[in-house]
Amino acid sequence: MAEHRILVSIPEPLRSRLLTAETLAKLHTLAHLTLNEEGRNWSAEELARHLPGHDVLLASWGLARLTPEVLQGADRLRLVAYAAGSVKGFVTDALFERGIIITHAAARIADSVAEMALLLALVGLRRVHEFDRRMKSGELWPKDLEAKTFEIRGKRVGLLGMGYVGQRTARLFQAVGAEVWCYDPYLSPSVASALGVRQATLDELLSQCPIVSVHLPITEETHHLIGARELALLQDGALFINTARAWVVDGEALLRELETGRIWAALDVFDEEPLPLDSPLRRLENVLLTPHVAGQTVDSYQGLGECMAREIERFFHGQPLQYSVSREALARMA
Repeated sequence: MAEHRILVSIPEPLRSRLLTAETLAKLHTLAHLTLNEEGRNWSAEELARHLPGHDVLLASWGLARLTPEVLQGADRLRLVAYAAGSVKGFVTDALFERGIIITHAAARIADSVAEMALLLALVGLRRVHEFDRRMKSGELWPKDLEAKTFEIRGKRVGLLGMGYVGQRTARLFQAVGAEVWCYDPYLSPSVASALGVRQATLDELLSQCPIVSVHLPITEETHHLIGARELALLQDGALFINTARAWVVDGEALLRELETGRIWAALDVFDEEPLPLDSPLRRLENVLLTPHVAGQTVDSYQGLGECMAREIERFFHGQPLQYSVSREALARMA
């Protein structure tokens, strides 16, 4: 049998962030590695030249679209392991037609995003950032915020979307004593029951949960799913958290609602990124802003590589993969 061969298209410096020395050593025990040493992502034409003779393509952000032309000479390719999240940017029908398996590390990113969602909810409830800002600005001992701070235990949390991130977020909120409601038309009652979450309609969730966290993907169905009507359903003083995609929320409607001061929001994603310096969001005291970093930590980046190394090992050993993507599932994914 020919030696297994893995093409690692991830260039430096990203490769060192994703593949630790231990992960690279593991991959070397599984196959011969061909590394991208160009210091940049390969173009489609360059990738096509490198694919022949390789069984596995290990890739990450910046991968060229895998069209029939790119795959034409990929005589041995049977697995694409994507050490990142969404695969929609490069997957084409040609992969499925050739019987090439696609697996991805979105589940690992989900751990980091879920942790961030919990953190933002806690910050919104306890207002630690406001205490810090006021003490550093010269206030001796600000205490008037005490009447606006709350514990999370016993609070009702509404999650929009119950994919990888939503499910992990649910477990974290449950671990600190919150009651979790969810809205996801594709979630079966049996899975909801196993997760210990209460299914609700969109209107029920928005109007009855004082904490709402968005975890929906970019699909035709989710575009501006949350508009002015939906935002008006939120309770006075509600916390609205979005670590998913700005696509889901009508940005202008959200800005108008936030300008009233009626609700508090933590936003990690925006219609335009980087967020423009003149964005009105930067001036609102009831908005906490982060620059699309919910899934980005040293641990999560290294975890992406580890996750895909384990998938590649399973593949070479003839074992079922944990995170393979079917053609049917792709349509509903982020």
